Amino acid sequence: MLPIAVDAMGGDNAPNEIVAGAVQASQLGIPVILVGPENLEGRQGLELIVASEVIEMDEDAAQGARRKKDSTLIRAAEAVRDGRAS
Repeated sequence: MLPIAVDAMGGDNAPNEIVAGAVQASQLGIPVILVGPENLEGRQGLELIVASEVIEMDEDAAQGARRKKDSTLIRAAEAVRDGRAS
């Protein structure tokens, strides 16, 4: 089963709540890869795809995706495209 790519910086209360949920899923046997900054805390050994940029909530998503090639959203999509995650 391919791991699920989780954007650790996406959503309310990110990254703490997102990482905590990913850790819980992993403990239940669901494979997870986090996507976020290199210094992401609390991941308890979960694999990390490093991304240095974030598309903010108030930012136009299409423009952000075009401008921020190292964003968490783009890196997660690339992991899916490359067959590394689902």
